[in-house]
Amino acid sequence: MREHDPFPEPARRRRRRFDDDEPRHRRRTVPLAELDGRDGADPDGPPSGDRWSTWAGADHGPEPRPGWVVTEHAAVDTELGVVKSGKEADVHLLERAVPGTGRRSLLAAKRYRTAEHRMFHRDAGYLEGRRVRRSRETRAMANRTAFGRDLLAGQWAAAEFAALSRLWSAGVAVPYPVQLHGTELLVEFVGDADGTAAPRLAQLRPDPGALADLWHQLVDALLGLARHGLTHGDLSAYNLLVHRDRLVVIDLPQVVDVVGNPQGPQFLARDVARIGEWFTARGLAPDVGQPDTLLEELLVTLGMPGAGGRLPRGSQP
Repeated sequence: MREHDPFPEPARRRRRRFDDDEPRHRRRTVPLAELDGRDGADPDGPPSGDRWSTWAGADHGPEPRPGWVVTEHAAVDTELGVVKSGKEADVHLLERAVPGTGRRSLLAAKRYRTAEHRMFHRDAGYLEGRRVRRSRETRAMANRTAFGRDLLAGQWAAAEFAALSRLWSAGVAVPYPVQLHGTELLVEFVGDADGTAAPRLAQLRPDPGALADLWHQLVDALLGLARHGLTHGDLSAYNLLVHRDRLVVIDLPQVVDVVGNPQGPQFLARDVARIGEWFTARGLAPDVGQPDTLLEELLVTLGMPGAGGRLPRGSQP
C-alpha cells in the first residue's frame, strides 16, 4: 500500500492513543481455565494453577534462551492479576512453575482482543506493508467483519512478537519474548520477584543526573531500532519502563518500518518529538541532549539524512 488506504478507519469523536489507558491492578477476575474453555472440574486440567503450560503449542522466542524461561511440559500457569487494561489488549501477571520444584518465573501475558475489540488508533497507517495474500482476508479486514478483526488481532500480536525477537537478539533494551500462542503474547515480566511491576517513565521525577542517564539509555534504544530500519510508532513516557535504573522499551505492536512505510519519517519525527517534550519538560540540560539533534542522528543511522526535516509541532501522521 502506498498511495491510498484500503483499510479506511471509521470516524470517531475522539482520538486516543493505543497506550493512553492508565494501568489498573486488581485481583484475578478471569481464570485461565475459562480462556481455555475449561471449567474447574475438567479432569484433564492440572492439579494446581489454572492451566497446563502452553509452551508446547506456541512459537518460541529467540535463542540463546535465558535460563529463567520455564520450558518443561509439566509446568503449570497461574493467573495472578491484571497489570494493565487497554482498549485493544490486557496485560496479565502470570506465574509459570513446575510443581514440586523451585522452577518458576513471572511473565507478562498480553492478550489481544479478537472479534469484539476496538481497532487501533489510526491502524491503517501502521499497517502499511503488512499485507495478506488472500483477497478474502484483505476484504474481511477492510470491512471490519468479525473474521477480519480476528485476523487483525493476530497480525498485531505476531508483529509485536517478531519485533521483540529481532530487537532482543540485537541487544536492544526490550523484554524477552517468551512465546506467542494465538493472540496471547508472553514476555519477560519487568519488575520484582514479588510481582511489583516496574514503573513507567511517566510516573517518575528523576533528578538531573538520573534524567541524563535515562536520556542516554533512550538514545541507545532508539538507535538500536534505527539500525534495523524501525521506529516505535507510538513512543511516549507511557511506553517506557524503568526497573532498577534500567530503561526498557515496551508495547511494540505498531512498530514502523521507517524506510518501507511512506509515513515512516513522520512516525519517527513524532516519536522523537513526543518523548523529547517529556525530557525537556523535566529539565534535560541542552548540553546533555536535544530532540532535534537526536532526530538527525536517527535519520543518518537510517540512511535518510534530511528526510524528516524539523520536529513536527502537533502534527499527526
